[in-house]
Amino acid sequence: MPRFAYVNGRYVRHADAAVSIEDRGLVFADAVYEVCQVQKGFVIDLTRHLDRLDHSLAEIRIRTPMPRAAMTAIMREVLRRNRVVNGMVYLQVSRGVARRDHVFPSPEVRASLIVTAKNLNPAVNAAKYAAGIKAATVADNRWGRVDIKTVGLLPNVLARQQAKDAGAQEAIFVDADGNVTEGGATNLWIVDKTGTLVTRMADHAILNGITRTTVLDVAGRLGIPVEERRFSVAEMLEAREVFITGATTICLPVVSIDGHTIANGHPGMTAQKIRDAFFAVAEKTVI
Repeated sequence: MPRFAYVNGRYVRHADAAVSIEDRGLVFADAVYEVCQVQKGFVIDLTRHLDRLDHSLAEIRIRTPMPRAAMTAIMREVLRRNRVVNGMVYLQVSRGVARRDHVFPSPEVRASLIVTAKNLNPAVNAAKYAAGIKAATVADNRWGRVDIKTVGLLPNVLARQQAKDAGAQEAIFVDADGNVTEGGATNLWIVDKTGTLVTRMADHAILNGITRTTVLDVAGRLGIPVEERRFSVAEMLEAREVFITGATTICLPVVSIDGHTIANGHPGMTAQKIRDAFFAVAEKTVI
């Protein structure tokens, strides 16, 4: 079955989808994006994703291309055309098409909107949940506003490739003070020696993940103590559990970092409990 995409007012075959060579998302990475999980016919945490999209657009001064209801309708149609029941939907908004110039176009041009979707195999994540993954630490050399979800992801690309070259599945960014910030495409959590769930506070140094926010809600519902604070690589390596969260991974255990085995080398119970309760707490929007 062919895939379909929405590009600036048209539904087209995915293979035929295209933007102008002067689209500022292509030329300058002058664009933001969101990825939402689709699980059993529901879009997960849609309101929070669209709220963060509005935040990202406002921070880089792009006007939203259309009202939220219209954008949601487009997402729904793209999911329908692609017959996605378990998978993901991707939205990207750029500043639009204009002659190449670093400053904003004058007069202002219409923002570009791309929406794509694809199916994912739940069994793939299930196997990862059962075994856990390996990670590798890398220096955090990204810009100072990673709280804005821009498409400027070259440092993340290089970090994840560095992790892959080391035989790992995720990179873990470490700042100049030796503290963990987040994963290459995820937020990172530890369960410390006291049983407290710890994650970096949501400042400009991390992207405040939507799954991260829902996991905080889940932990509160389960009565798991939580601290949002800095923690070092050394504390991470001595943790009872380490796991990552993201829209398409939910809560994925990390069992080895830089060749160091975490705890007993098996996924822990806290990650399992959070994952089991996640969809009972997350907002679910019918597609």
